Amino acid sequence: MNQIQDFLPTDEKIYKESAFKENEGEGMMWISGKDLKNISITGRGEIDGNGVAFMGKELSDSYELKPITDFDPRPHVITLINCQNITVKDVTLKQGAYWTLHLIGCYDANIDGINILNNLKIRNGDGIDVDHSKKVRISNCFIESGDDCICLKNRREYSEYGSCEDIVVNNCIMTSRSCAIKIGSENMDKINNVLFNNCIIKDSNRGIGIQNRDEGTVTNVIFSNMLVDCKYYSDVWWGKAEPIYVTSYPRAIGNHKDAGWRFPKGAIDGACGEVNNIYFTNIKCTSENGIFIGGDTQDKVNNIFFDNVDVQLYKRSTFPGGVYDKRPCKGEPFVYDKTYAFYIEGASDITITDSNVFWGDTAPDYAAGDIKQINTSRININKR
Repeated sequence: MNQIQDFLPTDEKIYKESAFKENEGEGMMWISGKDLKNISITGRGEIDGNGVAFMGKELSDSYELKPITDFDPRPHVITLINCQNITVKDVTLKQGAYWTLHLIGCYDANIDGINILNNLKIRNGDGIDVDHSKKVRISNCFIESGDDCICLKNRREYSEYGSCEDIVVNNCIMTSRSCAIKIGSENMDKINNVLFNNCIIKDSNRGIGIQNRDEGTVTNVIFSNMLVDCKYYSDVWWGKAEPIYVTSYPRAIGNHKDAGWRFPKGAIDGACGEVNNIYFTNIKCTSENGIFIGGDTQDKVNNIFFDNVDVQLYKRSTFPGGVYDKRPCKGEPFVYDKTYAFYIEGASDITITDSNVFWGDTAPDYAAGDIKQINTSRININKR
């Protein structure tokens, strides 16, 4: 695609093809392709999703979603299913009404130098979603999105495509009202062998998040050489300014538009898989809140390593603090406590090495110490 500009039509009635098969509660498709090889979307043109036209009333830091039942007409911008040898380079994708670039069951994809410029008030406005896909490289991208900027997952609707593996992300700059880099929450298979390197996260609600809420596993993930800057936003957005978030909790039974697709067929209760062998190296965090690590049992989140991860805490918004966000999960969605640099509950074999913690000159009355542990084992804190 070279030197052209396309605008998404705003008549909701024309979008009939679901982005998730029989599940019509998660939006429709606009530009899409399936079972294709050797695809290139390149050039300096723009693809404009006219996202605000699909929204309801504007609120302080979001738009209301229009009332729907089991059918959501909002279109995803680009959806590629079971495609091979994909190049998306230099284009600008903007103002998505739902997800912007969604790779499902794809193999060998190179996404390089693109801009994703979504309205930061649009909920579900993800940047890049890598779903059941393998051998994906994402480099040199600038992403602003109301929801997750880059998200790895395994949605239940496309279980036939197997795991999400061998993903590399380099040299990207991101801003999000939800979580700039997220793994999950939908993960019914395996997410494995993932590298994030040389990225900047700025002015986001949550920075780096592993949010496992299904029976799938997350293993062998490295985050390195990153700057993470977060602040509080309203409860519309999942997250409470946690710069790093590593969790595994079972999903709650929902009553939302696509609740019937959240659990295995016939199941009435959720399960969550293991998160282990996760490495954070040379990361500088600046936020109103600290790092949160948690699982429903100690064996679910284990072997998590922090090396040279600094946490600078300071108050910068008017939203109340002293809270961590576990949504979507069974039971109480929030943890109310003082703010620690590292808050660890229900986890084991956590190693923190050569990491520094300090409060700025705006420390609130709920500011606490370096670390809090609840139901943990083998927490190792080392200084070189």
